[in-house]
Order: sequence, then structure tokens, then C-alpha cells
Amino acid sequence: MENEQTEEIGIRFESRIDLSELSQSMEAIRTELMKVIVGQNKVIDYLLVAILSDGHVLLEGVPGVAKTMAVRLLARALNVKFSRIQFTPDLMPADILGTSVFDLKKSEFEFRPGPVFANLILIDEVNRAPAKTQAALFEVMDERQITIDGKTYIMDKPFLVMATQNPVEQEGTYRLPEAQLDRFMFKVVIDYPALEDEFEIIKREHEAVNGDKTISVKTVVDGSKIETYKSIVRNIIVEQNIIEYIARIVHNTRENPFLYLGASPRASLAILNASKGFAALRGRDFVTPEDIKDSAVVVLQHRIIVAPEKEMEGVKADEIVKQIIDSVEVPR
Repeated sequence: MENEQTEEIGIRFESRIDLSELSQSMEAIRTELMKVIVGQNKVIDYLLVAILSDGHVLLEGVPGVAKTMAVRLLARALNVKFSRIQFTPDLMPADILGTSVFDLKKSEFEFRPGPVFANLILIDEVNRAPAKTQAALFEVMDERQITIDGKTYIMDKPFLVMATQNPVEQEGTYRLPEAQLDRFMFKVVIDYPALEDEFEIIKREHEAVNGDKTISVKTVVDGSKIETYKSIVRNIIVEQNIIEYIARIVHNTRENPFLYLGASPRASLAILNASKGFAALRGRDFVTPEDIKDSAVVVLQHRIIVAPEKEMEGVKADEIVKQIIDSVEVPR
């Protein structure tokens, strides 16, 4: 409506940042993923925003809702080094980071990199590994480097970790500490598909060539382009009142009586960066309050702790975040 009005009075606003190539590439990735993933458009958007804003993602959902499949397909659409690690109770830090092995020919120790040395890492069932292994993963996620035997190894860019966890089955799992959950930019909860979407899923499976419905997914973007897009997104324009809007939302989590623990300043920065990603994904070179709203729930819901009495009443973190967003005045 605003664009129609401005055109009527002869005013035309042009993007100050060229987002055409970025938008085309993200749309191409979305198209490839939607060849297989049905009814999870929001999840796909969150994965694309995470790529653009350089943030790690935690995917939570019951088994069979395509958590692992979504990340595998994303890796196929991107021309980057992909690694999948299945977390188990006996997994040790060296199993993911790598270890030094003595070379008899050279009479010296040689470092052999682990599967974490990749661009896109899928961690399946991240809550199944013991605390020691989880801590090793979170360290490399935060610092994007590891130090072994006194030598530091820098991770190649882009470096993104996308982890899955099952919220239902708790036997043989190790709950992720709240302080460590902060390392994930997003926590995306994947629900069951709607009836019509489930019909389409079954239909596609039945019609799949040779039983492989992923064979049609093609590579469309390489790693160097992703780095270029990330630098573009960092320059997305954010007005002062939008920054204040983010600060008020996060500050409200610290004063909310329904919450035992509010969000840290890291959450504010995550909302800022994610909202830039949403703006770029939508072809805009500036952030709007709608971008903030779309970012806030998935950024905040795993960073806050619901007060025990409210948790006993069945109140969930995402519900409180939505109430907070509704209560904060939207900038104009």
C-alpha cells in the first residue's frame, strides 16, 4: 500500500544496497529444499537467515519431522564441505575435534582433524553426548577455533553448526546447560505437518524415482558467495528506534514476573543480526519491526527460564516471549 501511494505522488525509493544476487540465490536454495521439504516454509527461512547472519541453529522436534533431512538438503544446495556427526553417550571430544597420532616414519606426532573441520556440520541428537563432549562442541562453535597440543586451528569459513534434539525421549540423554544453549542463535521447534502437507509428503514418497526423493536437489551456491552475502547483510540499515525496540524487548525479559532468568546482551545482538538476515531475505536493505518480531521468538525461547510456578501451570517460554513482544510498543 505504501509503495502504491509513493508511486502516485511521484516518489520512488530505491535500495541503497544491491540485494538482487543475494535474493536470487536464497530463492534458488529455497526452491531446491522445497522439492523435498513440504509445509516447513518457516523452518527453511530460519535456516537461510542463519546462513546470512552467521548463526548456529538448534532444531527441536519429535522423530520423523525432517530435522536431519532439512540440513542434509541445505548442504546439498550449498557447495561447501559437509559433515554429519551422530552424538552418542560414548562419544569423546577427540572423536569430533580430532587427535594427534604418532607417525613412525617421521618420528613425530601428526594431527588428524576430526569431522568438525567442515563448513556445515550436522549434529544429530546433540543431547545424547556427555557434558565433556558437548562442551568441546560449544567451544568451537563460539570461538570458531580449537587448540590441541598447544597449536591453534582456525575453522574455515563459512562455519555453521546445525544440531537436532528430540524433546520427547529423555532416557540416555544429557540435557544441554542453559548457559551453553546461548551459543545457538536460533532454537527452531518443528511441529507435525498439517493434513494436506502430510498427504503431499506421502504422495511424493510414492512417486520418488528409485525411492530417492532427494536426487533432484541441486547445488546452487558456493561457500565464497555465502561469505560475500554475509558481508552485505552486516551493512543492512537499522534505524535508532529499531535498536531501541530490540533493547526494550530483551530488557522486558529480565523484569517479567513469569521468568526466572531473562535474556543476556548476546540475545540482543542475535536479534539484531537475525533481523538483518530477514530483511535481506525479503529484498530490503533496512530492518522493520516485523523482522524483529520474526526473529525474537526463535532467538529468545531457549535463552530464558520460565519461573517454576508458571512452568508447573504449563506456561511455555515461547508463549511468554510472544506476550512480551505484544506488550512492547512498536516504533513508527
